[in-house]
Amino acid sequence: MEKVYNKLVRDNIPEIIEHNGGTPVYRILSEEEYWEYLLKKDTEELLEVQSALTIEERKKELADKLELIKAMAEFNGFSLEDIIEEADRKKAKNGGFQKRLLLEKVIEK
Repeated sequence: MEKVYNKLVRDNIPEIIEHNGGTPVYRILSEEEYWEYLLKKDTEELLEVQSALTIEERKKELADKLELIKAMAEFNGFSLEDIIEEADRKKAKNGGFQKRLLLEKVIEK
C-alpha cells in the first residue's frame, strides 16, 4: 500500500518511518521549493491549532508552529531571538494582544 503526502516533514521522520517498517520516499528541496513548502506547512499547522480540542493538543500544535517559525527565520538568515526582539519592538510601539481588542470600524473626520 502506498500513501502520498508531498509535504515538508521534520528531519527524523524518514528514520521513524523505517523503524516502523515503512519505506519513505523523499528528496531534498531546492531553496525556492523549501520556502514554498514552509509557507504551505504554516497553513497546515494553523489548521491543526484551530482544530485542537484540548489545551494539551493546542500546546503541541503551537510547539509545531514555533519550530516552523524557527525554520522560517533561519531560512531568511536570522534567529528566533531576532524574531523575538522584533516582536518586542512592535509590542513596545503598538502593544500586544492581551486586551483582546476588536476594532470594528474607524470613522474618518
